[in-house]
Amino acid sequence: MEIPVSADPLLLVSDHLAGCVYVLTVPDGTEAGRLDGRHLSEHAGFLALPGGRVACVDDRRGELLVLDPYGPELVAAAIPVAVPAEHFSVDPSGRWAAVTTGLGKNAEPWSDLLTVADLETGRATRVRTRVGEPGVTVLGGGDGGFLGSDAGSGESPGSDIGEGGGPLVVLRHREPGALAVHRFADLLAAPPGCPRVTPAALLPLPDDGHGDAQLPAQGLVFAATGEGVHRARRTGEDLVPQPVIPWGAHARGWYLRLDTRRPALWSTLRGGPADPLRWPEWTNQAWRHDLMTDVTTLTDLGPGLVFRLTLARDHTAFTRVHPDGDELVLLAADNTDRRVTLPAMDGAPRRGGTPWEGVQRRAVAASPGSHWVAVTRGGHGEVHLVDARTGDEAARLKLPTPLDHGGHATLRTRSDGAEGDPVGR
Repeated sequence: MEIPVSADPLLLVSDHLAGCVYVLTVPDGTEAGRLDGRHLSEHAGFLALPGGRVACVDDRRGELLVLDPYGPELVAAAIPVAVPAEHFSVDPSGRWAAVTTGLGKNAEPWSDLLTVADLETGRATRVRTRVGEPGVTVLGGGDGGFLGSDAGSGESPGSDIGEGGGPLVVLRHREPGALAVHRFADLLAAPPGCPRVTPAALLPLPDDGHGDAQLPAQGLVFAATGEGVHRARRTGEDLVPQPVIPWGAHARGWYLRLDTRRPALWSTLRGGPADPLRWPEWTNQAWRHDLMTDVTTLTDLGPGLVFRLTLARDHTAFTRVHPDGDELVLLAADNTDRRVTLPAMDGAPRRGGTPWEGVQRRAVAASPGSHWVAVTRGGHGEVHLVDARTGDEAARLKLPTPLDHGGHATLRTRSDGAEGDPVGR
């Protein structure tokens, strides 16, 4: 699908510790909107919705927010949900949402609450499933296309979810691993009091699952595990397992992302020593699996910490943090890469410490309808705007809050098709 280049990209940046969300024009950085007192879940991230809108979860207030940066009011909807938010997803229409709960600031999983919501009416219900940190996807009725005609229509395939073929909530559990299938209509109709629910179907999975995606056109759901990417196809109200996609390396991915520009899955494979104190020795490879040809491509990214990736119009972007220097890696469609040096962060991860606790990080954002890539500089309140075609930094935006821990960011245009990936990132 050919996505037009948009002249009106907007960048949303969340400082989840300071409790601010900024909407900035790109590339000049003019503030087009701002929310104060909103502490968004960095782990659940942002979720693209039709029309350039995004969803996110305020972990302090316990609300799922629908933000419309192009609309008359930035907050288009606020729906109560259980927190701390771990993962969230919508069906391919962008209407039916599910939010799982995780650890938050606790040492071990403690919450079994799942919230399902109708983003059109604001109706929401909470139920109990299983304690853990479940991933989630919401499968549509099976007749939506890849970036299909139903996306953006405001209606799910078969809008009456009480009918057969309605949306399914698929929870990816760990220890014991499983894909648990729930009928969305049953969850939404659950009585008050957060009752415990039983899956309509259960598919075994290895215990170390982490990373979720779906391909709406084919009713396929994907889950990353140590042995590869498990996939299953929706058949009625059940999931039928398909062959596992191997990683093709002595490493694994902890993150999956659907490429809305062409049918492919992306991840970053992390290898090397298991000890997090030796993180500068970790190896990283960009992993791309073409879902049409079943061909996997691996590209070396270099050692250190590589976290989430993002998709610009013609490039896939990664940030790499390392004591010897940080960089933005821009991987083109022909598998050639361009590397952009990033200025160091005060408080960056150091040798002899972990890359997670009490350190600064970077977030990266892009839109499949734009050539811009945004990279945050944690602790400095800065955002680097880079033109992916040239690798040149066109602007360095300064925010009034520090963006400790790197914050989180997303870049949208009105018609970039990013909603074709209906999982929070």
